[in-house]
Amino acid sequence: MKDYYYFLGVKDNASDEEIKKAYRKLSLKYHPDKNPGDVFFEQRFREVQEAYEMLSEPEKRRIYDENLANQQRSYRPHFPPSIKSFTSNTIRAKKGEEVIINWNTQNADVVKILPFGLEKGYGERIFRITEFKEGKFHLLLHATNTLLNKTVVQGITITETFENEKEQLKSDVQDFFKPQKPSRMNPGGQSRGLRIVLAVLFFIIAILLLIKTFSGN
Repeated sequence: MKDYYYFLGVKDNASDEEIKKAYRKLSLKYHPDKNPGDVFFEQRFREVQEAYEMLSEPEKRRIYDENLANQQRSYRPHFPPSIKSFTSNTIRAKKGEEVIINWNTQNADVVKILPFGLEKGYGERIFRITEFKEGKFHLLLHATNTLLNKTVVQGITITETFENEKEQLKSDVQDFFKPQKPSRMNPGGQSRGLRIVLAVLFFIIAILLLIKTFSGN
C-alpha cells in the first residue's frame, strides 16, 4: 500500500492546509514542463498528483488512514528481504549540490540508509553533500527481515567533481601520490618508473592549462 503522506513529505496528522501547501510546492518542482523528457520527474509528478487526490478529500482520506493503519499493524513478511531498486539522480556531484535518491524494498520490516538512519520501505530523500571522504560519498541501503533475521545490502558511491579544471587536476595529483596498497594485480603497489612517467604527464598538463589560462587573459 502506498504511503501518500510520504509522497508529499508531510506527517500523517498534517492539516488540509499543510497538505495543500506541500502539493503546490512539489507539483511545481516536478512538473513535466520544467523537466521535459525526464522519466524520473514524470513519475514523481504522478505520485504527487495521486497522493493529493487521495488526501485532499476528507472521506477518501479517512478510509485510506484506516486501511494504512491496519496494514501497518499486521505487516510481518515471511519471505527473504530484497532491494528492488536503489538509485541516485547523479553519481558525480560538487560539494553542496542537491542529490536525490530513491529506493524500493520488499519483505523488509526494518530499512536503514547510511549515513541517514531508519527509513520507510520505499521513498525518496533529497540532500546536499557537505563533505566527501577522499573524493567519495558512500550510501548503503540495508533491508532487514527481523522475523527471518536476514539482511540485504546495496550501495551507491557518488564521486566529487569540481568547479574548474585546476581543482580537478590538483585532486587527481593528490590521489596519485597517495601510497598505494598492494593488490593481486600489483603486489608492490605502483612501480617507481610508472610513477615518474605519470608525474611528468601531470606536470605537462598543468603547464598547458597555465598557458591556456594566461593566453585567455
